[in-house]
This record gives sequence, structure tokens and C-alpha cells, in this order.
Amino acid sequence: MNTSFHPPHAPDPLRRLSEDLRQLADGFGDHRVTLGEIMDRLGASASALIVVLCALPFCAPITIAGLSIPFGLVILVLAIRFSLGLPPWLPARLRTVALPPGFFAKALAFGGKIVGWIERQLVPRWGWLTDAPWKLRAHTLVVAAAATVLLLPLPPFPPLTNTLPALVIVILTMSILERDGFGIAAGHTLFVLMIGYFVFWGAVILEFFEKLFARIVG
Repeated sequence: MNTSFHPPHAPDPLRRLSEDLRQLADGFGDHRVTLGEIMDRLGASASALIVVLCALPFCAPITIAGLSIPFGLVILVLAIRFSLGLPPWLPARLRTVALPPGFFAKALAFGGKIVGWIERQLVPRWGWLTDAPWKLRAHTLVVAAAATVLLLPLPPFPPLTNTLPALVIVILTMSILERDGFGIAAGHTLFVLMIGYFVFWGAVILEFFEKLFARIVG
């Protein structure tokens, strides 16, 4: 899988994203590493890998408290820049965000299975969704929208508040890389279902507090 958002200029064999994750785990081991070091190691063309890497912890039971906001911001910045046709870039403050020791090993143990399964499903198809650069940039706007939801300081209830946007990000990003229009459509569908899920729970919580307030006042 090509680890750049930008389409390759020639049909060279593409490396699988899971292989890139494994190489990162081997290269960085158990010591702390910053996002800036990862970008320098991978090169500017690997922005999509960083997007998936930042979303993976929220797709699996990996405890990294306090990182949903900076990771969501990283995804948001990279996705917006791609949608505008700009090269990958992160501000200095986000480049200094450090990953905890053993992060890559945990990401491979849990998130690697998710990435591997998605990879096996993706093939180039439904080209009418991917046959123009502006279409790929438009799909990336949904990645940016999901990143905005991910970085919000939402409470742990209702469940899946981080998992759903993270899955949207991973599925859409990988589908864009593989030019899989069906996968892109699936990512958009999941995004709509995610919005419906949050609206439903928002209505339930609002109704609960309205009834609670009515009892207190009454």
C-alpha cells in the first residue's frame, strides 16, 4: 500500500501498510519517540501512514490517556492540507508530541490485525469515486470531519465515542490509498451512522436531564 495520500506516478508494486507498521516497531523499539521523529524517518510522503497510526490506538484497547486531542489535531492538519492540495506539514508543537514506550508493539498487536483485515478487503474498484484528484481530496474532508470528532473531549459514555471516528479515519484513508471506491463508500456510510449514533445518544442524555430537572423543580 502506498503510504502517501498522493497517487503514484507509475504502477509500481505498493508496500502494505502493515509492513510499514512492523518496520516502525522494529526501528523504534520500546523507547519514547515523537511524531516529528516519525515524520523524519518516513519522509513527507508518508503522511497517510501517520494518519492511520494516530487513529489506530482508538480502534483497539490500547491505553494512551490524553492523546486523543493531539492525535486528532495531527490527523485534522494532515487531512486538511491534502484536501487543499498542500504538502504534508505539522506545526512544531505537534511534532513534539511523544508516543509512550512500546507504542508500536501495542499498535501492531491490536491495530495491526484491523489494518491487515482491511487490507485484504481492498482492491481498486468503483473508479467513478476515485478517478480524479479532486474526488480524492473531497473524500479526505470526511477524514478531517472524523478527526474533529476524535479530538473533542467527549466523556467515556456513551461507548465508542473514539472508536467510531477512528474507524472512519482508518477505513477511508486506506481506501483512498488503494483507490477502492467501495471502501470509500463504506467509510462515508459509517460516518453517517456515527453521526446518527451521537445524535441518538445526545437526545437520550438531554431527555434524561430534562426529566431530572422537572423532578427537582416539581
